[in-house]
Amino acid sequence: MGTSDELNYLKSLVSQLNEKIAALEAKSGAPAPAKTPAQQLRTILMGPPGAGKGTQAPRIRDQFCVCHLATGDMLREQVNAKTPLGIEAKKIMDTGGLVSDEIMVGMIKDQLENNKACKNGFVLDGFPRTVPQAQKLDGMLASRGEKLDSVIQLLIDDQLLISRITGRLIHPSSGRTYHKEFSPPKKPGVDDVTGEPLIQRSDDNVETLRKRLTTYHSQTGPVADYYKVKGLWHGIDAAQSPSIVWDNLRAIFVGKK
Repeated sequence: MGTSDELNYLKSLVSQLNEKIAALEAKSGAPAPAKTPAQQLRTILMGPPGAGKGTQAPRIRDQFCVCHLATGDMLREQVNAKTPLGIEAKKIMDTGGLVSDEIMVGMIKDQLENNKACKNGFVLDGFPRTVPQAQKLDGMLASRGEKLDSVIQLLIDDQLLISRITGRLIHPSSGRTYHKEFSPPKKPGVDDVTGEPLIQRSDDNVETLRKRLTTYHSQTGPVADYYKVKGLWHGIDAAQSPSIVWDNLRAIFVGKK
């Protein structure tokens, strides 16, 4: 038996054992073992637009029973819910200003204190984007007696990223996505299920992407260096298939336990 075959065989055995344990626990009514602090996970997922954060972060959330804090989504939720933070943020946004680091960190702190899904930790997506934000995040976590376990950066060549994103096609009502080259619809320009027209997002164009990538590199380069000094940074090749990227991510998290 080759190494690869043996590894797959052992993985299948582990999977079968876990399923059997879960079935027996359900049958006996025994509660699942509680997560202990040693099993908690506090991580940051960094990466340029289109690198795969939206694919991997929910999987981290589900596999490790932590909350996924996407700061862009959180900001919109606070504004829509008209919370004190949201009202303050909307005033700033309506005048074209940038929401302060204090408000962003305040939103994260609010989630950690009030969102039950965060009791075992979190995966932070979209923050910090600058070194001052990273420092404020460290300070807030320290005030809670907590600290980060890891910072993962998804690495991918800009040109490959541009070819990935500019080829994206979306079915607006369902959110189904296709790619002109890598995953084309059966019939050009229309959704496989409904036959309705597919669209390309207005910001999925080369000029806009180059600007976004330039901003990303100038801001997050120093952030990566900040976490490298602390020994928390890990880089993963995001040009690989999502399943291989996941295997690499999980190896980092499990290795930290």
